[in-house]
Amino acid sequence: MTHDELLYWLKETDKDKLEVLFSKADEVRKKHVGDDVHLRALVEISNHCSRQCHYCGLRAGNKDVKRYSMSKEEILACANKAASMGYGTIVMQAGEDFGLDVEWLAEVIKEIKQKTPMAVTLSLGERTKDELVLWKNAGADRYLMRFETSNAKLFKKLHPPISENAPDRIQILKTLKQIGYEVGSGVMTGIPNQSWDSLARDIELFKELNLDMIGSGPYIAHPDTPLGDDENCHCEEQSDVAISENQVPANVEIAYKLMALTRIMCPDTNIPCTTAVTVLNGELGFRTGLSCGANVLMPDFTPPEYRVLYQIYPGKGQNKTCVENDADVRQLIMDSGRTVGTGQGASPNMGKHK
Repeated sequence: MTHDELLYWLKETDKDKLEVLFSKADEVRKKHVGDDVHLRALVEISNHCSRQCHYCGLRAGNKDVKRYSMSKEEILACANKAASMGYGTIVMQAGEDFGLDVEWLAEVIKEIKQKTPMAVTLSLGERTKDELVLWKNAGADRYLMRFETSNAKLFKKLHPPISENAPDRIQILKTLKQIGYEVGSGVMTGIPNQSWDSLARDIELFKELNLDMIGSGPYIAHPDTPLGDDENCHCEEQSDVAISENQVPANVEIAYKLMALTRIMCPDTNIPCTTAVTVLNGELGFRTGLSCGANVLMPDFTPPEYRVLYQIYPGKGQNKTCVENDADVRQLIMDSGRTVGTGQGASPNMGKHK
């Protein structure tokens, strides 16, 4: 699709026309990645974070958060449980926790790889090349890191860098490719002052980066953040970023359109239906996501006592897509006319660029 065609579909609101778009995305999904829906076991190993992002409940400045770090034994228990239930991948996620010992994590990765047949995915934010190489050599297969928006000025406003020499996320994604990771990224839709043109550029950047997994979800600000108590999501921190009628709304419909357009533009990639979609639209969120291009779900395997503390946005800890509801998730997949995937579920795109 051209840039103008992407803009047209992003702005389209006619339900009949959107059904055509979603049907096309579903056809492309079926042809390129098949009917399997791959399940990933998400384990949020720490809610410590050094960043001051203006919308995330885990930001360092939020003193109301009770912080935790899971032990090696707790993480391995989650991994073993996921493997026993037939999951092919464990996703270890955290805030940008620089108190996380890199050698310790390498040992956790090694033990998971030795004791289970699962792929290991990491989602730990902006890390150095040496750290990424260490974890890859320990056995990590995949790395997820959203670039959130292709608008560099807007990104910097929402995600204040720790230092002037902070790494660029786009460059880190390229480095991850060079190291040999299966690489995932994505964006939020409806970020304050995100324009339609910028969102279309995000989709084009997905293709340019040749990503193996692409996740997107609607922007939701936590109430204990600079943006969380402003109904219009405009605050002093954003004052020098242009505001116009071109603002992309933060609703679930935009997320569906983005999933569909991403599937059409990047046919061989894995596309998850993200948690934020289900927070806003419940079970219907997953059903709709699976009908417009998605082929991955990520049930939460974090122990309940920690899950409720990983509050990146309101409602996150109460998400019903979790290990306790595994049978319901599998039934939802089958009711959608799809099959539950087996094995590690590597991205077909990874096979192509290898």
